[in-house]
Order: sequence, then structure tokens, then C-alpha cells
Amino acid sequence: MTAEPDGPEDRLRRFATIWSRAVFPVTSTSLTRPEFEAQLMPLARRLSDALLARTFAAAEGQAVGAALIDAHCTDPEALSRTLDCVDAYLVLYCGEDGPQEALRTRSARLQHAMAAGFAQALRERTLAEQEAISRAAMSARSLVAEALHASEARFRAVFEGAAIGIGIADLEGNILQVNGALMRMFGGSEQSMRGRKVTEWTHPDDAPQVWPLYEELVRGEREHYHVEKAFYRPDGTALWTNLTVSLLRDADGRPQYQLALMEDTTERRLLNLRLRYEATHDALTGLPNRTLFFERLEKALSAGEGQRFGLCYLDLDGFKTINDSLGHAAGDRLLVEVADRLQSCATAPGEMVARLGGDEFVALTTGTDTEREVDELAGRIMNALVTPISIDGRDLTVRGSIGVVEGPAGERGPAEVLRSADITMYRAKSAGGNRFELADPEADARAITRHGLTTALPAALDRGEFFIEYQPLVHLGDGSVRGAEALVRWLHPQHGVLGPDRFIPLAEHTGLIVPLGRWVLEQSVRQARLWQERHADAGPLRINVNLSPCQLTHPGLVQDTVDILERSGLDPDALCLEVTESALIGADDDLLKPLRRLAEMGVDIALDDFGTGYSNLANLRRLPVSILKLDRSFTQSMQQFPADPVDLKIVEGIVTLAHSLNLAVTVEGVETGAQAEQLRILGCDTAQGWYYARPGPPERLHDLALVDAVG
Repeated sequence: MTAEPDGPEDRLRRFATIWSRAVFPVTSTSLTRPEFEAQLMPLARRLSDALLARTFAAAEGQAVGAALIDAHCTDPEALSRTLDCVDAYLVLYCGEDGPQEALRTRSARLQHAMAAGFAQALRERTLAEQEAISRAAMSARSLVAEALHASEARFRAVFEGAAIGIGIADLEGNILQVNGALMRMFGGSEQSMRGRKVTEWTHPDDAPQVWPLYEELVRGEREHYHVEKAFYRPDGTALWTNLTVSLLRDADGRPQYQLALMEDTTERRLLNLRLRYEATHDALTGLPNRTLFFERLEKALSAGEGQRFGLCYLDLDGFKTINDSLGHAAGDRLLVEVADRLQSCATAPGEMVARLGGDEFVALTTGTDTEREVDELAGRIMNALVTPISIDGRDLTVRGSIGVVEGPAGERGPAEVLRSADITMYRAKSAGGNRFELADPEADARAITRHGLTTALPAALDRGEFFIEYQPLVHLGDGSVRGAEALVRWLHPQHGVLGPDRFIPLAEHTGLIVPLGRWVLEQSVRQARLWQERHADAGPLRINVNLSPCQLTHPGLVQDTVDILERSGLDPDALCLEVTESALIGADDDLLKPLRRLAEMGVDIALDDFGTGYSNLANLRRLPVSILKLDRSFTQSMQQFPADPVDLKIVEGIVTLAHSLNLAVTVEGVETGAQAEQLRILGCDTAQGWYYARPGPPERLHDLALVDAVG
């Protein structure tokens, strides 16, 4: 046993050796096998370089394919063996330690380029041979009277020695002569072919123009024509050829014979079909892939008037969990089984199933009644997934979320349709999964807008598109302004001013809430310090800033707050951080620790939206809060007179409980004077709402505070 090659050059030479041994037996060359290997070595190096190049260059593969023709590897078997060799050994010997899946994909693309280069070069060489033969034939026929024997010998040499098939027939279509290459193509004898008529060689796959071109030629209206044509061999198999037919005239220019030149392209065609199949089908499941699906979808969407389409976009629920727990091999077997079931759901004419990638599949139906058909198709898919799938002895329950899009052809493009189906599928998944939803243009528009806002958020913060408005906090006892809540706004270039409900959830989802929240805190604290400096006679004004759940878990919360307070010179007791009740439900000591540290520094902590989180009131004792912000839902009935007595009792009970725990009570959403008076009687401490002022610029708070101070 010999040792494996050590360096890249040794591995490259080993690849060239394997390649030469595979191809040499089917190559017409006077070189020895080692000499032929030396001729392939530069080509092997080009393939290796193209495999490892940063960007894929199809021209390299095409050049190697063309070089095989120059090396006299013209037999289609030489190309087939070359591609098999490249497929099996190029990544193994030349891939080094690169990502194997990416290298195999690159190798497949190189094979396709090599086949294209080989075919083009062989075609050019064949056409050159055909032209030489035609010239020789014409020359031979025109010189019959002057040098019959010499011309006949020359023509016979070309006729018999050519690598392409040649046949001569009269103008009635009777075959007069065929050469050895043509007989080998058809697998018959000269006697079996001579005497037959050209018009007998029809084939179901003949292009419409084949026989009209033939008729024009034998009538003398055309000198030659070139087509791709199939023939039946005696054993019933198909022979595919590049066929060139030329008209031969006598010395006086009258049509006399027809000359057919045939290049056998059967192997090349089968290879191209194989490469086409591999390029348009998923390697794991055998289903059509994204490329072929888009071709079919585009064709369906460009169909004539009255045609419609229906599309089901399926994503498996919880597939990542199966991959993580059982491994990717089990996940692959699951996908294969799902693909088989889906394929059995789409067997009617006009229906197809494809795999887009991962655990995403699509089913397409076309026709004139797809509104009904696509609903039935989605139902069949859901039913097909009901039966558990057995993997490694375990029965796995598979569920899926489906987005359904249906409509007339000609109104939308493939990308738009697939985007709508994708959005609808995620809507089904968000609703709990294991269901299908129909596309809704309004929901699509909202999702597209959300996506646009999400992608624009980072740049918006850098460009300074955010600003802060302030809503006063008013003391219910004496009506004085005690501070304000900072409310961030986004001045979007297209959508105008957006409230926090439009972008805060997106910022939390992307993680941008942490830098955005830090910016809001810094700007608000700086503004509070300015209020203190410019309006000291108005009394201390407190600034309330909201904290999101993501900010609560960020390790830099306490240090960021300390740094911001120190840089601005604002006392900690002038800052209140608002945390929603739902964010603290079930909070453990680790989550509460940062809030406790801030509370110990003197920062007030307010429990926002109190009453909406269904928390246990006993938990209030362990939370480091000093203020309860009562949700507006408890006080809405107080806008009417008389107020709901049950709501009055609830608010009274909450206020009493809060005061017994030394907690202040702030009420949100106060909109009428009667409401404010009732809350004052119930003992609430501060309030905010449109009755006092809408959120606005900081200067408005200056004015309100000054009015209170003067009054």
C-alpha cells in the first residue's frame, strides 16, 4: 500500500493520473499514456485553481472543456469519463480543507461549464470538418470531366476517413451512399441503409421546420440547412444528431444530389439532460428546487386571460428542535418523508410540489378554478402531515404552517407572489401554527412596512431621526407640575412622525432598543438638568423614562445610568425609570438586582401599566418600586358621571394598598376635569393625560412649570 500524497502538487498530480487513465483508452492520440497525462496536468491545475478561487469563473471550466477537443478527446465517452472523474476526485484531491458542501457545489458548476465548452469546441471543429468536406465534394463534382479519377480518390478518402457520418442521396430521397461513421451511428449495414428513402426517417420530436427546409433544398430553392434532428435506430433507441444537408449541383448548376453530414450528439444530450435535472431538482428529496419552481411559477403567472394560480407556502413547525435533538441525519430523513407525502397531494394536471430549501416547501396549482382547488390542496397537505413519521424508532408528530396566495395570472410577478405567501405563512405561524391562512393585501402591506421600518432603524438612529416629546406629570393635590414622562418619536422620511407603538417592538426584536434606550435616557436626563438650571424657582422637576424588558437584562444598565447622571450633573432622585408590570411577572433576584441597585442610589422605580399583568399583589413587597402607575383601563369609566362604583372601589383599594406599602400612585389617561377630581378624592398622588397637556416639546413644560411657580 502506498502512502497518500503529501503536498498540494502531489495531490494534483494524483488527480491528473486518475483522469488520464480514465480518458486515454477512448482518445485518438499518438501520445503514450504518461505523455497524455503530462498534457492533462495544466488542465488539472486550472480546474484546481477555479475550484478554490474566491469567485466562480465559468470561463475556466469552458476553457478546460475546449482544451479536451484540442487534445483529440472528441469521443463523447471522453467527456462523460472526464465529468465522472471530476465529480469523484476534484474536491477530494484539490479541495484542501475548504467547506465541502460549497466545494461540491462549485465542482458541479465547473462540470456544467466544461460540458458547455466541450460541446462548443466540438461543434466548431465539426462545422469546420463539414465545411471542408462540402468544399471537397463540390470541388470533386465540378472537376469530374477534367480529373475524374483524382477527384474520386480525394472524395473517397474524405468520405471514408471522416469522423462524422456522411450520406449521399438523389433528389427523390433515395439513399445512394453512406460512410462507415454513419453506419456505426445507426448500428446497421450499408445494404440495410442504401435504397431507403430520406422521407422515411421521421421522428415525433422533429422540429416543425425540418421537412419544409428539406423540400426547399430538393427543389433547388436552398443551398443548405442545419437542424437538430432525432432518428430511430433499428433497435428502437433514439439517435440525436446535428444534421447539415447541402445541395450538390452539376457542372451546369443544376441540382443533382443532396449531401447529409451528421454529428452524433446523443451522449452530449443525455449529459445535458442529467446536468439540467441536477440543476433544477433538490438533491435530498428529488423534488423540483427553487430554480425550477420559479420557472413554472413565472409561466403560470404569464398564462392567458381566464387563467388563475394558487400557491401554498409550507414551513414545518418546530423542525429546528428535531434537528437539534435527533441530529441532521434524522432531520433529513424526516424531510424526505414529508416530501413524499406532499408529492402525493399534488398529482392533478397543473399541480406541482417543490422544496425551496431547509424545511420550506411550496405547492402550485394552475387552471381556471384555483380558488377552490388551492383550498383543497392546502387541506390535503395538512391531512398528509397528521400521521406521525417514524424516525429511528420514534414517532414524530409533524405540523406545518401554510400561507396561501391565489389570484388571476398576469397581475403579479413571481417574487411578489412568493413574498406574499411567505408573509402569510409567518402570520399562520404567529397564530399558533398547524394551520393555513389566506393572503391579505392589507396584512402584506403592514408586514412590508414593518420590514422596511426594521431595516431603517439602525440608520435612523445614526442620522438623528428620533426626537423626544414630554408629557407633564401633575400633582392632583395642588395642580402643580412635578415632572414629565419622556416619550420617543421617530421622524421617518416617508411615513412622517411615528409613535413608539410603531417602532419600539421592532427595536426590541432587533436588539436596537438598547442603544436607542440609552440615547433616550441621555437626552431626557440632559433636558431635566436644563430645566433645573433655567427654572430653579419652579421647584424640582422629575423626569420619567421607560425601560424595555431587553434593557432590564442588559448587563450595562446600571453603569450606563450612573455615567449619564454623572455627566449631566442630575441628582438620582430626579430620575424615575418606568418598568411595565408584565416585564416583572415571575422576575427572579437576578433580574431585580439591577433595579435594586438603582433604587439604592436614589433613582425612583415606577411599576407601569399596573393592573394589566395579572401579578400577585403580594409580590409588590419584594419589588424595588416606589411608584405605581395605574393603567388607564381602570379609570376610563370615571369620564362619565356617575362613575362605575365597582371601578371606584377597585381604584380605592389599589390606592389604599399602595399607600400602606409607602408607594405613590400615578394615574395615566386623565382626559376630563371630573375624572381628575374623582381621582384626587380617591387619594391618587399624580396624574398625566390630555386633560393637562398632550406630549410636546420641552419648552411647553417650561411654560407650564413657570405658570405654576408664578401662581
